[in-house]
Amino acid sequence: MLAITIAIAIGIALPMETAINSRLQGTLKSPYFASLMSFFMGTVLLTALLLATGRSLLIPGTFFTSHPWWIWLGGVLAVVYLTGNILLFPKLGGIQTVLMPILGEILMGLLIDNFGWFASAQHSITWLRAFGAILMIVGIVFAVVLPERARKNTFQGSAEANETHHVPHRGFWQLLGILFGAFAAGQTAINGHLGHLLKSPIQGAYVSFLVGTLILLIVVLIQNHGLRFPVGAISHNPWWIWFGGFIGALFVLGNVYLVPIIGTGLTVVIVLFGQIIGGLIVDQFGWFGAKRNPIVPLKIIGLLIMIVGVLLIKLF
Repeated sequence: MLAITIAIAIGIALPMETAINSRLQGTLKSPYFASLMSFFMGTVLLTALLLATGRSLLIPGTFFTSHPWWIWLGGVLAVVYLTGNILLFPKLGGIQTVLMPILGEILMGLLIDNFGWFASAQHSITWLRAFGAILMIVGIVFAVVLPERARKNTFQGSAEANETHHVPHRGFWQLLGILFGAFAAGQTAINGHLGHLLKSPIQGAYVSFLVGTLILLIVVLIQNHGLRFPVGAISHNPWWIWFGGFIGALFVLGNVYLVPIIGTGLTVVIVLFGQIIGGLIVDQFGWFGAKRNPIVPLKIIGLLIMIVGVLLIKLF
């Protein structure tokens, strides 16, 4: 029960990080720079936690040669997933940019469990688990897609249709969105195994964030030709816009802790359930500068459907 509670809690927190980082992106005028600052702050928090618990920031050289190479890919996949969403939005629009990666994440989570990929504990796909995954997707459609489409039709006409109608190779971008979601599930499994090998979830999350920070630093230096903060970026904004990375660090740490306990597939779906709840809360109250978007009955129906889906995957 503790693991389920942690999964829901970190899922609820993630949309808050998204809202904070969105505000930070507007301040820094660059999604990559905002992501770098988020990763950097997350790395700072995880470094402090490591030092506070008496763990070393360094990893023995023998560890690198005695374990598979892919355990270091968690941070890489995190950056690819993040960058992928930035690329998808102008191609697919807001709704499909949310839906396609989630579809890929759920499917990949179940496949990882079924085949025991990335040294994960094996949990075979049953018809009921598969049906639970379908219900999760249906619930997300009710909780996210249908209300958003109704809102766009009310205020902007068929904005989403116009947004993507003339985009060539849309099917390719949709498949790419599913692939990016699969990368997110792969990152969850890899980081979980890394934390298990290091015998420290904190150290596993730290390595993932450090790798991601270094990659994003290179990207920003190439794209922006340096690290230049816009005038007034610090003095003219609320203090909390710099701390979204703390939430991201705790999110990854929670995933690293959960995967060895409940498996990748269940971790993914329960965290996604928490994300939908957190997104509804942020929208309802307009927290962290997010635009207010009141909860409607469709969203509640979606959550109820998702609960049934989670139970089927958890129990069967």
